[in-house]
Amino acid sequence: MSETIRIIVADDHPVVRDGLVAILSTQSDFDIVAQADNGDDLIMKARQHQPSVIVTDLEMPGTDGVAAIRTLHKEHPQIAFIAFTAFDTDERILGAVQAGAKGYILKGAPRDDIFKAIRVVSKGDSLLEPTVATKLLQHMSGESNSSQGGLLEPLTEREMEVLQLLGTGKTNKAIGADLFITERTVKFYVSAILGKLSASNRTEAVTIAIQRGIISLP
Repeated sequence: MSETIRIIVADDHPVVRDGLVAILSTQSDFDIVAQADNGDDLIMKARQHQPSVIVTDLEMPGTDGVAAIRTLHKEHPQIAFIAFTAFDTDERILGAVQAGAKGYILKGAPRDDIFKAIRVVSKGDSLLEPTVATKLLQHMSGESNSSQGGLLEPLTEREMEVLQLLGTGKTNKAIGADLFITERTVKFYVSAILGKLSASNRTEAVTIAIQRGIISLP
């Protein structure tokens, strides 16, 4: 039996929020423990309910989604955050990733994609949509080149293999199967990659690696 995933949904538009909650409630392993309509409300309810996953809009009144993610990620790093946005060119996506989001999905995405995203991040993995990443990198162009610099320590051949598979959105388990290594070993490599790229999570690591030309998406 699957472990129940405790979820908080945050969006300032009641119709969007209620619709997402209704969709998520169809899954037996999802438990919607709270809803929030702004960042301050989200922070309060996250502290109260200790969810596994938070799906949050980025554009909200008062404290926005990015600021809420940043605050909660520092306090509760075990919570997995998914940015839920209508704009794939929104610079807040980058801010959300840097703040601690493990994934982002676009409003209007197929429900199966949303289910998959929640299950993936709840296991400690991240979800990267190549189309969104491409536009995000275009938006970042000219900004990262001057600030990223070179790697303090080069990636090993195995780390490069793991990083390339991360770029395809594969989970640790799937990467392990592809490379014939254990999931625990994959986690070790991912941790080393994050450190060498100075990234806070997998999605940011892939974004940085693509920007530097270390890997390329298919």
